[in-house]
Amino acid sequence: MTPWRMKILNLSVGILSLLFGLAQTVSAMGKDIEVPRITQERFLSIMRNPDVVILDVRESESYKGSQWKIKGAVREDPTKDVKTWAEKYPQESTLVFYCS
Repeated sequence: MTPWRMKILNLSVGILSLLFGLAQTVSAMGKDIEVPRITQERFLSIMRNPDVVILDVRESESYKGSQWKIKGAVREDPTKDVKTWAEKYPQESTLVFYCS
């Protein structure tokens, strides 16, 4: 694994949260629910799966100022209503959210 890739993974794995399916994501919003987390190994094993969508949900300033981004991740604005962008993703998808 390249040093660049390791740096990205080390920075982001600690804050990755995994939600299984869009239905759980939407139903979890606003509720006091423990969000499952994944390990670096688990993330590496699923990140290239076409059913996995990696969502970068960092605040705007954090996103713009960062040189570290996961290749293929989709940027979504966490300040927007989740319903405005959540419907873009198939309900069968596994959504992985990361932020800092």
